Amino acid sequence: MKLLVHLSRLIVALTFIFSGFVKLVDPLGSAYKFQEYFGADVLNLEFLIPYALPFSIVLILAEIVLGVMLLVGYLPKFTVWSLLVIISVFLFLTWYSAYYNKVTDCGCFGDAVKLSSWGTFYKNIVLIVFILILVKGYTHIKPLFSLAFAKWTTFLSFFIFLYIVYYVLIHLPLIDFRPYAIGKNIPEGMEYVGEKEPAIHDFYLEAEDGEELTNAVLEAENVLLVVTYNINISDKQGFTAIKKATDEALKNGYKVYALSASMNEDFIEIKNEYKLNFEMLFGDETMLKTIIRSNPGIITLNKGTVKGKWSWTDADKITFN
Repeated sequence: MKLLVHLSRLIVALTFIFSGFVKLVDPLGSAYKFQEYFGADVLNLEFLIPYALPFSIVLILAEIVLGVMLLVGYLPKFTVWSLLVIISVFLFLTWYSAYYNKVTDCGCFGDAVKLSSWGTFYKNIVLIVFILILVKGYTHIKPLFSLAFAKWTTFLSFFIFLYIVYYVLIHLPLIDFRPYAIGKNIPEGMEYVGEKEPAIHDFYLEAEDGEELTNAVLEAENVLLVVTYNINISDKQGFTAIKKATDEALKNGYKVYALSASMNEDFIEIKNEYKLNFEMLFGDETMLKTIIRSNPGIITLNKGTVKGKWSWTDADKITFN
């Protein structure tokens, strides 16, 4: 039993730490996923949608900190029972997603590892078995090195994780696992490889008059895109910084567009208020949220290859060749 507990401890701890970390570096991605779950066509808990971000942050921190606590052996009884509660919630959500085919990607490993709905559910079944072993044999879980080491490692980890969340929400994810990461080529991401679905399947840009400009944007050498998936809830103060960056881009021969899922009338208000010198192209909201985790954010392309990405807070750091 003791050996089985130690093996389960290692597997569960590393799984929760990895799962928590890949979401920790991109908490907005998890918030968007919870918005899907809370939607009318899934759990019908729309009143929770405004709280999706704080809910995701609390859950991410709980997941990764509990993983650390299990690994170092701090408060084992509390830890294993807490893990059992969390995995039970995950198990229900993944079963619901798989059985009713509501959310095809649960986001359990963020954008780092993609699993099918049923694959995720079966993964959680395995995890819950290991956690039940830990619940039964938690007395075999001893502190790593010493109780003081386990306690201070837990506390220090929590504050480091909290700072990471703060940093990435102000700037951008520390690690970008999405197909729009710097260095990725968007047209290549739209190609089918055998029967596998392309990494990018919804990149489509349309002008106000209905003209499709997807290829025009992807074939141009120097393009700067201001991505604001929803203008009404964007950080309006960001457009002052974006005005300076886009004016400089235009001086350097860049083609500049705003990308949004909002009505063109909403963009016209922002354009007039901040004297912006570019037009808006319409894009799917989910696609725009995937491109960049900032509203507004900036991305530069060269023949479809992502050359740079910035939150509006870092617009003053952009340089143009």
